[in-house]
Amino acid sequence: MILSTTSALEGKEITSYLGVVTAEVVYGSNALRDFFAGIRDMIGGRTGAYERVFERGQKDALDELEKRARKLGADAVVGIKIDTGTINIDETGVLLLITASGTAITFG
Repeated sequence: MILSTTSALEGKEITSYLGVVTAEVVYGSNALRDFFAGIRDMIGGRTGAYERVFERGQKDALDELEKRARKLGADAVVGIKIDTGTINIDETGVLLLITASGTAITFG
């Protein structure tokens, strides 16, 4: 399975468009990680704990996107876009949201 952010694949002729595929990954926040991230934000620098969460989330979202495209009989997913965001549950909790979408295709 080829996953690509481009709309075409060099050397491959798209034979059919199977439709848009999407994948969503949601992670709960962690109080201890949030505490240390807040300290890091105050003194400056990168927040490694959250970077690792988003890195894992993007990988998980792409894995799910590939799985859903395979169910459609796709050879590839093109035009992939990954977005991140948060979902506020209440004043004490936030969920991290990572989504991936693209177009499932077959090629000759």
